Amino acid sequence: MNIVFLSAEYATWAPGGVGTFLQTFGRTLVTNGHSVTVLGVGVLETEEKLDDQGVQLVRLAKNASLLPNFLYNRKVINKRLKELHAQLQIDIIESAELGLAFISRKHFAKKVIRLHGGHHFFSEAEKRGINFRKGLLEKRSFKKADAFIAVSNYVKEHTGAYLSYHNKPIEIINHPIHTTQISREVQIQEDRILFAGTVCEKKGVRQLIEGFKIVRETKPEMALDIFGRDWFYPDGSSYIETLQEQYDARYFVNVTFHGSVSREELDIRYAEASLCVFPSHMETQGLVSLEAMALKKPVIFSMYGPGPEVIEHMKTGLLCDVYKPEDIAEKILWCLDHPEEAKQLGIAAEKVVRVRYDKITILDKNLSFYNRLQANGQV
Repeated sequence: MNIVFLSAEYATWAPGGVGTFLQTFGRTLVTNGHSVTVLGVGVLETEEKLDDQGVQLVRLAKNASLLPNFLYNRKVINKRLKELHAQLQIDIIESAELGLAFISRKHFAKKVIRLHGGHHFFSEAEKRGINFRKGLLEKRSFKKADAFIAVSNYVKEHTGAYLSYHNKPIEIINHPIHTTQISREVQIQEDRILFAGTVCEKKGVRQLIEGFKIVRETKPEMALDIFGRDWFYPDGSSYIETLQEQYDARYFVNVTFHGSVSREELDIRYAEASLCVFPSHMETQGLVSLEAMALKKPVIFSMYGPGPEVIEHMKTGLLCDVYKPEDIAEKILWCLDHPEEAKQLGIAAEKVVRVRYDKITILDKNLSFYNRLQANGQV
């Protein structure tokens, strides 16, 4: 099967959930005999081409013409898709929510939108209104789709509150994770708590820092390691610097912002941590939670959104009210005060994650979906 993913995100280009998914899924498809191209609009004046373990990455040159970006992107992407179709006979074109807005309806490949969390989905978490242009493009994209894949029931239902699926087929297929990674034999640092993800408001970083201050009132030896890139406001100001200006220094004692790190280093940091906390306000699935669970870590995740789909409270992890720092602190303190019970949560979580989110199992679900869609347009 020949598949083209429309995306400017990929783990080689930029960190993030969509990019990590595309790399994991793309490599798995190639390993199992399929052709994969990731096609996106770039940021350089010249086109970029890379080969990532058989996944062909193409980042088109940025717009240097007088055309508006929308018209330019539509022109160059459709042209390249036409060229690829002549070479490969494309079977599936897949994009995130907005991506099909650029695509010609005349293309013969089946068009799939995978719900990673689009403009409408995140508008609530970011406390902003719908941007007219972006909202219109998402609606146009949804009309062009032949089918949809949702990475959780939550993203399916929440997106459906804003956008119509037009009675097209839709199926829930989770993101796969690196379940082949082994639990690393490292010395666990009992005084270290880990967060991983973009450092921004919707990831709950503010409430985590407030909650961690409460933890340190009775556990002053504890340290919080925050891994992930800083987020920047439209005016270019840093989210981390803004937090540091808004709170006095007591909130940042034993808090370290490490920035982005490699996949290999993050796995080591997961394994070294005593527990992991991801108090996100809005997620489609919660990939970092699953990555930590696969390494037997006790994980604290959100009681909202997809949290209950990922974690069974007090059996494979803990769920908290991410809007209440005191509840985040309570769950952290429970883990610290009940180390053996917390360890058992991590052990139970690993067993569930390695079966449910195994990349070969999820590959088979995706291929079955694609094949049924190609055969008769039904799934």
